[in-house]
Amino acid sequence: MTSPTGPKPAFLQGQNIMELPHNGFKAALSEKRRQIGLWSSFSDPDVYELLAGCGYDWMMFDTEHSTAGPQEVAAFLRTLAPYPVNPIVRPGWNNPVEIKKLLDAGAQTLLIPYIQSVSEARDAVASTRYAPEGMRGVAGITRATRYGAVKGYAKTAASEICVLLQVETREALAHLDDIAQVPGVDGIFFGPSDLAASFGYPGEPSHPEVCAAILDGIRHLNKINVPAGILSLDQEFLQEAADTGAVFIAVDVDSALLRQAALTRRATWA
Repeated sequence: MTSPTGPKPAFLQGQNIMELPHNGFKAALSEKRRQIGLWSSFSDPDVYELLAGCGYDWMMFDTEHSTAGPQEVAAFLRTLAPYPVNPIVRPGWNNPVEIKKLLDAGAQTLLIPYIQSVSEARDAVASTRYAPEGMRGVAGITRATRYGAVKGYAKTAASEICVLLQVETREALAHLDDIAQVPGVDGIFFGPSDLAASFGYPGEPSHPEVCAAILDGIRHLNKINVPAGILSLDQEFLQEAADTGAVFIAVDVDSALLRQAALTRRATWA
């Protein structure tokens, strides 16, 4: 078959023309370029389409503390695709089945919660790698492979997958250096709320002892050249974390922003 207007399109030539998507967030972390993010807790892609154009470097889709699952995550990823913002997805747990589904949906950066030991860190990384390096199940026709159009996906996928581990207990802090240096770990994220509970101060994420422990953790990570991240609604503490060397920083939560804006507007009409 010949085209009356010129050469045949590549897809008619039987070529795999799609490249493995580049993970700009992973590249930024490896270069220690600060990345400012927004925590996302809703389950509506319309909200994320609005936020995607607000200038953040990354947005985190939370499936641990929301009703969203892999199907919703796939919709969120499609929503962000046209915008210059990098999606991060947090699974509900360090579960290889859950992680596999999110990766197959096209997620390339994962924030794995509640890592407390080197063995758990290794399991998290293994869940993102195909054998023989890991235990991710192989499926060729998925959104991650662009339905089979990404040539050599199974051999190259790991190069663009970014694994972030969440440190949120005293136990984890005690093993911080060893957890952070597990091969395949791209960054460590501090969760002030759970750390506060672990320290005996539930509901007090800005408690001075908690903040001091996080800042000390960031300093430790700087020494071993591992990027540190954090979420806090305490803007003064966030600035301290940034000054200490945090690289990826979530500066607010979408639901908190909406509530605060609504309260502020109502107060003007009291």
